[in-house]
Amino acid sequence: MVYKLPEWRSHLAGALHRSRAKPHSRYFQLATVSPEGLPKNRTVVFRGFLQSSNQIQIITDSRSDKVSQIAQQPAGEICWYFSKTREQFRFSGNLLLIDYQNNNSELIDARQAAWQKISDNARSQFAWPKPGTTRTDNLNLFAPEIPSDQEPLSTFCLLLFTPHQVDHLQLRGEPQNRCLYHLQSNGDWTIEHINP
Repeated sequence: MVYKLPEWRSHLAGALHRSRAKPHSRYFQLATVSPEGLPKNRTVVFRGFLQSSNQIQIITDSRSDKVSQIAQQPAGEICWYFSKTREQFRFSGNLLLIDYQNNNSELIDARQAAWQKISDNARSQFAWPKPGTTRTDNLNLFAPEIPSDQEPLSTFCLLLFTPHQVDHLQLRGEPQNRCLYHLQSNGDWTIEHINP
């Protein structure tokens, strides 16, 4: 079976390609919901799409606040702006956390592949003290032995974001162009041209 990419993927690929000289173009904002119902937002790094899917890959530490937020409420939003092309993509969807206890072999392989693609410095951060706690004066704790590049540490998680709606705004042009893509129950995407 051949996987068919939705149209919004072509636009996103174009924005990424034209912005490839700007490292910050791979960063976007991810919002989750706290147990109190409040929005929580942070900047994360795009790690590509899970093979043969539209699931956006992100990595995170199992001890971070977003993990407990996702466990209670898997809904999330992404806002991604490309300054070079003057395009904004807003994604609404659900988040799935893949940790060391996951028993799905394909997701285990995806987590391991994500671990193997990151740098030694990035891997070392998963051995640092717990994020968000009072900082220690012992700087040796921030210089652990570099973990193996083969087996992920237990604190390393792969986070998959599955979009259900994509709002694409192109700020160039008079008037500006804006499209809303909706995922249908049969897996197809509809396109609605809306006012900017």
